Amino acid sequence: MSFPPSATPLTDVERVLCVFAHPDDVDFGAAGTVAQWVDAGLEVTYLLVTRGDAGGFDDTPREHIPAIREAEQRAAAAVIGVKSVYFLDGYRDGTVVPSIDLRREITAAIREHRPDRILTNSPVRRWDRIAGPSHPDHLAVGEATTCAVYPDSRNEFAFPELLLDRGLLPWTVREVWYIGGPAPDHGVDISSTYEKKLAALRAHASQTGHLPDLDAMMRQRMSYTARSAGFPEGTLAEAYTVISTA
Repeated sequence: MSFPPSATPLTDVERVLCVFAHPDDVDFGAAGTVAQWVDAGLEVTYLLVTRGDAGGFDDTPREHIPAIREAEQRAAAAVIGVKSVYFLDGYRDGTVVPSIDLRREITAAIREHRPDRILTNSPVRRWDRIAGPSHPDHLAVGEATTCAVYPDSRNEFAFPELLLDRGLLPWTVREVWYIGGPAPDHGVDISSTYEKKLAALRAHASQTGHLPDLDAMMRQRMSYTARSAGFPEGTLAEAYTVISTA
């Protein structure tokens, strides 16, 4: 099972909602691209399902991790220029499933922020890289977000309490960008915003501070992505699958 070839990205996008499982997901996968969207004047909002309480690589007491990782994500977003960062409550790192409750909360966020584009984790597993991109929380958030895009957020009869109690009108998201899925085929040259991406990743000190050379690691990954996308030597890139919801 894989994705179809990517659709041609929309050119009239004004608002983007980024929905991810953990702090740092958006920065590892897409910070260079998001920085370009912000620079172009798009309104970008982050929605994080968990606070990454199962992450970390040292003996920091577990009860401190959620607050640490929330602060890191807010700092990373500031580097990129994203001002709106929200976290859901009640979801634990490592145990996320695409539940009706999660779909409802993502639907509420879509109706509130009314994005033209969603950026999210892939709901499709990569068998060539079962670690990282295919973390079960990533798959679950990708699936729940996809269900919120269609049919939930556009259907006035789905979660009627969102309309009746909160006045959240139906909204149709026109495009979804997935990170971490199999064979991503839409590359974005991030050479001009790579340093912002690197700074955002360094803001996640609890997750990247133990790495001996984060810059070298990321340059190697982004260079490979660029070559796979057919960009010239020396280019750094991120890659996606783009789906039209029409």
